[in-house]
Order: sequence, then C-alpha cells, then structure tokens
Amino acid sequence: MADSAPTTNSPVVVNKGELFTSYDVEAFEVPAQREESWRFTPFRRLHGLHDGTAPASGSTTVEVTGAGEGVSVETVGRDDKRLGEGGVPFDRVSAQAYSSFESATVVTIAKEAQVADPVTITVTGPGVDAVAYSHLQIRAEAFSKATVVIDQRGSGVIGENVEVIAGDEAHITVVNVQDWEDDATHLATHHVSVGRHSVVKHFSISLGGHTVRISPHVQYTAPGGDAELWGLYFADGGQHLEQRLLIDHSQPNCRSYVVYKGALQGGLDGDKRKKAHTVWIGDVLIRPAADNTDTYELNRNLVLTDNARADSVPNLEIETGEIIGAGHASATGRFDDEQLFYLQARGIPEDQARRLVVRGFFHEVLAKIAVPELRERLEAAIEAELAIAGA
Repeated sequence: MADSAPTTNSPVVVNKGELFTSYDVEAFEVPAQREESWRFTPFRRLHGLHDGTAPASGSTTVEVTGAGEGVSVETVGRDDKRLGEGGVPFDRVSAQAYSSFESATVVTIAKEAQVADPVTITVTGPGVDAVAYSHLQIRAEAFSKATVVIDQRGSGVIGENVEVIAGDEAHITVVNVQDWEDDATHLATHHVSVGRHSVVKHFSISLGGHTVRISPHVQYTAPGGDAELWGLYFADGGQHLEQRLLIDHSQPNCRSYVVYKGALQGGLDGDKRKKAHTVWIGDVLIRPAADNTDTYELNRNLVLTDNARADSVPNLEIETGEIIGAGHASATGRFDDEQLFYLQARGIPEDQARRLVVRGFFHEVLAKIAVPELRERLEAAIEAELAIAGA
C-alpha cells in the first residue's frame, strides 16, 4: 500500500483522474469549501468526519442473508491483503474510514457461480449521535453472476468504503439503498473495479438520512469492461443528498452509461432549515489509451415545491479522438403543469395525477431493479415521500 504524500510544489492536476490517493488520513489536508470537490457539501453537518474530530464511538451491524451455494461471507481484520484491491482512498473522509474500521465484511461470488437469488447485506447504523467507520468488499470472481443488495438503515454518523471488484467476464449488480433515519449522516466512497469483459451495474438509491454523500469511482483494469450506474434520490425538507461520480476510462473498448434521477420538495413554511438540497456531479474521463470508448451520462431533477435546490454538474474530459461516442445531458425543472392538466382533464384527481407524474419520472430507474420485492418497497417509499407534502 504505497502512499505518495502531497507537497507544496506538486504539479497542477492535469485531469480528474490524476487524484492523489493514500490510505493515510494524515496525508490529506482538511478539505475546504473553496475546493471543487467539496464546494456543495455542508461541513457543519458532517459531525467532524472530514477533519479528524469524530473518533469512532460505535460500530455498524452487518447481516448477510441469501448467501447460498457459490457465495461466501467473511469477517476479516485490517491485515487482509485483499482489502484495497478495489481502489485507494482519494479524499480525507475515505482515508479516515479506511484508517478507522476494526473489521471488514467480504462477500465473494465464486468463480463461474450463477447465483439466481439476490444476496442482501443489511447494514445498521451505530445509533443516535454515535460514530462508526465501515468497510465492505464485494468480489465477483471470473465468469460469475449475481445481484447484491446493500440495505442501509438506522441512525448515526457513518464513514464508509465499499469495494466492488468484478473479475474477468463477471456480471455483478449492486443495489445500494440508503434508507437511513432522519438524523443519520453518511459519507461513503464506492470503489468499483471493472475487469476484462465484465459487466457491472451499480444502483445508488438515496431516500433517507439527514446528510448523505455517495462517491462512486469506476476504474477499468482491462479492455472490454461495461459499467452502468443508475441513481434515484428523493429529498424533502432538511435533507442534503449528494452524488459525486467519477468514471475513469483508461482501457480500450470499454463502455459506461449513467442515468440518475432526483426529486425534491422543501418545507412549505420557507424555513431555510427545511430546505431540500440535492447535488449530482458526473465526471467522466477518457484517457489517451482508451480507444473505442462509448460513454453517456444523464441527470434529471424534478423540483416539486419551493424551498428546494438541485445542483447538477456533468463533466466530460476526452484525451483521444478514437472513440465511439461520448455525451452528457442535465436538466432541472419544475413540476410539469401541462402533464398535470392533461391527467386532470381525463377525470384523474390532482393528488393522484401528481403521483402518476412522479412515478413515471422514476420509472426508468426503478424498472432496471430486477428484485421485485425491493422495487415495490421503493415505489411505496416514494409514495410516502409525496404524502409528506400532501401531494
């Protein structure tokens, strides 16, 4: 685990992929609001996760169900040599989490295993005001296929690293549901390693929590990899939900496809403390060696009420002209009154019409989740969010 400490004379970073990385938290300076990667994050709500003033006072509880034939589950110590294979921390919070966890959970899909039923990893927070650091690794060995659901719930302040490692020609789907209680603060980095001709589908579903920031970082280790990132988030009054992606195309003949959709509704009284805020940053880098890359990213935000703000920033850096295609799109808009009028004109009451419009907005993402009971649960959760505003 070699580190390279930054110096005051460090060269200017050429692109998004040239990130300083280290397992040592002290190798990173305390982040500041002026930094691009932190400018939207409310430090006052992080309880010290970013500056070293949040020592662990509790732990998360991890329970794995559905791990049948072809799936192994291990609790390992910090000295396990497999930890870190998915990626090295590239910010202070991720390094703090790596430096502070006591044990990690490793879920392995065996070589050539075809796991039909989903494996569910339930992570429960340490409790109100308690701080915990967590590490989870999901390994899909060569030619395997599986779906893993990471279901996060409970209360507390959590710093986390999640590793998803796809071996050659593996097919792994990971659905991460952040269904925290209203007081929870959760900052996590997802290190996604895409092997030769492997397919990774990664879902980030943010519904609960007070402050949640998820940072997926996708790296290709060999040609022919395929990564799809799907996201859904619904923020109501007082919530800050942030998604910050980096897809680093460094190998030829690889593909990435990104679709994130979010809805927001702030508190109706105009109280700034009840403001709903979402952030989506989509960085895609195509390096000189990444010939025949095909990439596209899309973010859509639906603002349902006043006292809500959505920040959306897609970035695309291309360092080779030999690509198949590269594009991005981003849009944030108010509720479509024309759609509402259309439905009401056909006898559908306003509250039902609003639900239909929002359900249709999220349908593209929900339809991709191939776990019926989970999809139904998420649909019910969205209905409950709409009910908060009396929609």
